[in-house]
Amino acid sequence: MRHIKWLPLTAVLLGAGNIATAQQIGKYVPVHAGSDVDHALNEINAAADPAQKLTLIQKFADGIGKEGDNPILADGLFVDYYLAQKNYDKVFEYGDKLFAADPDNFQNAINMVRASVEKGDLDRLSSYGEKAGAIVQRYKAAPAPTDTAAAAWEEQKARTLEANKDSYTYVQQLVFSGVYQAKDPAKRAALLVKFAQAFPDSTYANQALGVAATAYQQAQNTAKMLEVANGLLAKDPRDIGMLLLLSDYYGEKGEQLDKAENYAKKAASLLDTGQKPEGMTDEQWAQQKALQKGLALSSLGQVNIEKKDNAQAVENLKAAAPLVKPDDGSYARNQYRLGFALLNLKRNAEAKEAFRQAASVNSPYRALAQEKLKGLAGPPKRKAS
Repeated sequence: MRHIKWLPLTAVLLGAGNIATAQQIGKYVPVHAGSDVDHALNEINAAADPAQKLTLIQKFADGIGKEGDNPILADGLFVDYYLAQKNYDKVFEYGDKLFAADPDNFQNAINMVRASVEKGDLDRLSSYGEKAGAIVQRYKAAPAPTDTAAAAWEEQKARTLEANKDSYTYVQQLVFSGVYQAKDPAKRAALLVKFAQAFPDSTYANQALGVAATAYQQAQNTAKMLEVANGLLAKDPRDIGMLLLLSDYYGEKGEQLDKAENYAKKAASLLDTGQKPEGMTDEQWAQQKALQKGLALSSLGQVNIEKKDNAQAVENLKAAAPLVKPDDGSYARNQYRLGFALLNLKRNAEAKEAFRQAASVNSPYRALAQEKLKGLAGPPKRKAS
């Protein structure tokens, strides 16, 4: 993750005239050199003792900090102070006051996201992340002020967005990585969908939706899983993760089998020609490709079973087995499917071995495979009298 040098709010607000105006998103509060506000801010910035600094900030807030737009400066000073002290409740208190005075204050949104991460408050992290995304989207769409030519305004916006690009990317990283760690699958899914909506142009947006679809599946919310997965596939028909997820779902349900088959075959084809993702080692890419190819073959095997083509199912499932073996759950499911295909072909001895393999690893399929093995063993022999 890229590390950004964080500047206090006042450093952004109080830069030299045109530079500060050009680079900040939000209301610009001018501070004239030599003014009472300038003297007060210099004294606050020079104070090294935290208690003295807070006293000076409070004095400013109670006095000239009440005039005009100066409350924006005062609230920003409180935010910076309490963030440095890790008093996050106070950070949120003054940050919300600052948003009330200046709803498009992007630096404040950055600080609120940071505070949410440091406190581990995922709900606030998501909420302030949405604010940050909305601020940038509104700025991008903002028309030129009445005293500014349209072309000049677009140039200024481009410079401002470029100046804030790293911070905006970092906000996305913080929000995405934070909500991704939500333990409850349903909550994780909902927060990731909100992330994708807040940052539609983010490089993480599709990844967030993919994880959300899988999390909805884990939460057994089929309707939301299908909604998110199909929506993402409509945006990106080459999304291998969603092709595999939907292929597997439809195959398990015995529904839309032609679609399930096409999705699995398309995923396998894309894996054969796909390029290594940026930031992934050759070894990681090889492992991911192998596992996903195995999942595609396993899905095809399940579709074959549903279509009563058990011989083809056995071929696909046997080919999948070594590829999915590193993942216990996927391996157990594949061998459980293989056992059924072999039973349908009356190859009971081979079926027993497949079920034994399914039961050999820790997964939800262990108990199911053990039950099948008991059934195949037949009734217990009666003791001779």
